[in-house]
Amino acid sequence: MTTIKDVARHAGVSVATVSRVINETGYVHEDTRRKVEESVQQLNYTPNEVARSLYKRKSRLIGLLLPDITNPYFPQLARGVEDRMQESGFRLIFGNSDESQKKEQDYIQTFVQNNVVGVISSTNDPGTASYRSLKIPVVFLDRISSDRPAVYADGREGGRLAAQQMIQRGSHHITVMQGPIHIRPAQDRFQGAIEVLQDMGIDYHTTQTSSFSFTNADRWAKELFEQYPDTDGVIASNDIVATAVIQEAYRLGKKVPQDVQIIGFDDIPLSSLLSPALSTIRQPAYDMGRAAADLLIQLIEGTAGEQRTIQMPVQFIERETTRKL
Repeated sequence: MTTIKDVARHAGVSVATVSRVINETGYVHEDTRRKVEESVQQLNYTPNEVARSLYKRKSRLIGLLLPDITNPYFPQLARGVEDRMQESGFRLIFGNSDESQKKEQDYIQTFVQNNVVGVISSTNDPGTASYRSLKIPVVFLDRISSDRPAVYADGREGGRLAAQQMIQRGSHHITVMQGPIHIRPAQDRFQGAIEVLQDMGIDYHTTQTSSFSFTNADRWAKELFEQYPDTDGVIASNDIVATAVIQEAYRLGKKVPQDVQIIGFDDIPLSSLLSPALSTIRQPAYDMGRAAADLLIQLIEGTAGEQRTIQMPVQFIERETTRKL
């Protein structure tokens, strides 16, 4: 790996001169600056971002913490964050907590040790002391915090839309799959669906899921039809679980959507590639990531206004797991 000493030797100058050019500090003659820049390019030298930030006392590093990168929804969030940060010259340090509080705390400590100037987190526990003790701006993404900046989708409206569409398309015995009880957006979408079903006097049941991951999705799908075999409509907690429900329905000889309609939540890329393609509630994941990044940049630069909680709209995406109106 090329070092700053290699650049200095190649350019025929001192290490201190190379440092002044890279960090844009102090006077360097134009001819000398050009030689250093040519050497940096020819040797493909990449300065250490952490070291530069400590030297200049001005970091361009951001910590991004996600709960489960195997869920295709979260990389969509991350891409939105990254693209917006790149536009403003920031770089990301990424952490995957696997929905573990210990891993989450370890990553937060790693962020601090690497001198990040802000954190974007899709944590399951936004109220913990780990975040309250941070001296840098934090924005929660796809999560809701009562007292910190946050960007999230309108989960309650998403639940309402799913229930309304299910009823309008002819389901009478609906099962709602409740997401993890410790994640507020999951409970918002669950409550939204229940409100509509109760208001309309529709027969419904509920089942409980404990995460949004692939791990137990097939088991939850099997338990649903074992407990409620007459179900003719399923509002799943997310697209991954909905995919497992489709597979279980076919295993049982049920036709989708003729015998059972299924609506997911998120609209991950896989949803449109399934057969039948999954009807779902779309959360604008990429736009949410960009909005969170934009809000964090404003907080870092001291330009943020009073609006520090951003709720983004959702929409029903009709595909093949629901009947035509």
